[in-house]
Amino acid sequence: MGALMMRAESASNLKAASVVKSGGLVVYPTDTVYGLGCDPLNGSAVDRVFEAKGRESKPLPVLCSTAEAALRVVDLAPAALALAERHWPGALTIVATLRIQVPRRLDQGTGTLGVRVPGSPGCRELVAACGGVLTGTSANISGRPSCRTADEAAAQLGGSVDVILDGGRLEGLESTVVRVTGNDVIVLRQGPVRVEDTTK
Repeated sequence: MGALMMRAESASNLKAASVVKSGGLVVYPTDTVYGLGCDPLNGSAVDRVFEAKGRESKPLPVLCSTAEAALRVVDLAPAALALAERHWPGALTIVATLRIQVPRRLDQGTGTLGVRVPGSPGCRELVAACGGVLTGTSANISGRPSCRTADEAAAQLGGSVDVILDGGRLEGLESTVVRVTGNDVIVLRQGPVRVEDTTK
């Protein structure tokens, strides 16, 4: 059975959130590309994300509804907090040390996790309805292009997910990713947010 496709709006966000809370997978529009979401603290749901993507062993990033929600998950050093204050909500993922226990596959045993607060109000509304956190990996099979439309996501993942929220065509770029250790900022992927690598 294929995924249920719904327009991305407040009522469908609530329906999608109930699916997430029961261990399901949702495809949803972010401020960058379409994301594949599950409850990041539910180990079996995280396993389903890896199966859907055919993903190799890489940690999954997590979207947070607010900076406060992010701080419940990771410990942001002063340099990371300064970046968060400047660029959140927005397309900056900060990899920082975990504060909580998470399924091993989520962080691949690294003890760190990439978090961000997305720039799209509708996306933040969905994440808030899910309890403040939602996996934010791109909604595509590993090695294939990121999806800009709900139909593209359905073609790749429609048989593996429960709900697809259609937010139209997305034109964003994948987020900038930085790892912050103490005062050192290491740029892992340059994206729409320009950040200086302080280790160079």
